[in-house]
Amino acid sequence: MSNLSPPLISVIVPVYKAENCLDELYQRLKAALETISPAFEIILVEDCGGDASWQVIERLTTADARVRGIQFSRNFGQHYGITAGLDFCQGDWAVVMDCDLQDRPEEIPRLYAKALEGYDIVLARRGERQDRWLKRTTSGAFYRMFSYLADIEYDGEVGNFRIMSRQVVNSFQQMREQLRFFGGLVQWLGFPTASITVEHAERHEGQSSYTFAKLWKLASETIIAYSDKPLRIGVRFGFGMAALAFGYGLYILGHALIYGSPIPGWNSLIVSLYFIGGIIIAMLGIIGIYLGKAFDESKKRPLYIVRRTTFDAHTD
Repeated sequence: MSNLSPPLISVIVPVYKAENCLDELYQRLKAALETISPAFEIILVEDCGGDASWQVIERLTTADARVRGIQFSRNFGQHYGITAGLDFCQGDWAVVMDCDLQDRPEEIPRLYAKALEGYDIVLARRGERQDRWLKRTTSGAFYRMFSYLADIEYDGEVGNFRIMSRQVVNSFQQMREQLRFFGGLVQWLGFPTASITVEHAERHEGQSSYTFAKLWKLASETIIAYSDKPLRIGVRFGFGMAALAFGYGLYILGHALIYGSPIPGWNSLIVSLYFIGGIIIAMLGIIGIYLGKAFDESKKRPLYIVRRTTFDAHTD
């Protein structure tokens, strides 16, 4: 971008199977951003969805040098795409949004105006969500569970759509853990934050790639990355079970001594052993997951691999 003015605003958009909405996304972003400044950049990070999205991105970058394309070597996931875009962006402010046009580009000037009131982060809080009932339900359950187990208050009505200052972007770039949850990482940074209510549009086409299984995987990995609360819950549960078993044992012994009743035989013992054994195996599994994630972090592998870009990534 040596022939262009340094961008005031960078817009980072992870792209996955979006070939049919990228042209409209670009036109609407261009119209919205030019009301703020002609000095902007749009970074489209193609996450190997298997369609023609990259060809569309190359065409857009040829027509407008303010559009920059990044393509991964394989599918890494949305939050890694956001990370890559923030690593390469150059603007004083960075906007993160989805590619499906449910995040309306026309809301960016409002986010920017709110940020100029003295906030480093302004979140786009979705008013009436235009998702299907199942999507809203699973998403709400995910964020409630995440907030409880991760010990942070996370607003489930806030997605990835937001604007952040350069200081926030620089701080975010220092966080290189393998388990990525963009919203949680930004919240952890603790910079002054505000939110505005925005209109949430219907999906341009297709369906969300976040199935229930993917949401569950994201939830479990994120909770493990952010908190040891599952372990602490397990410890409390174990002590509670031990106290109940000890109390019940005293009751059986006392009843036998006072009334001379026989102590129950093998059936109750076997059931108790299987129950406690299952709890122990589950707890060992949780510990094993934590150890596995620690092992992944110790490898120090890159968060993502870039196959190609539409710009010189070394000299920009």
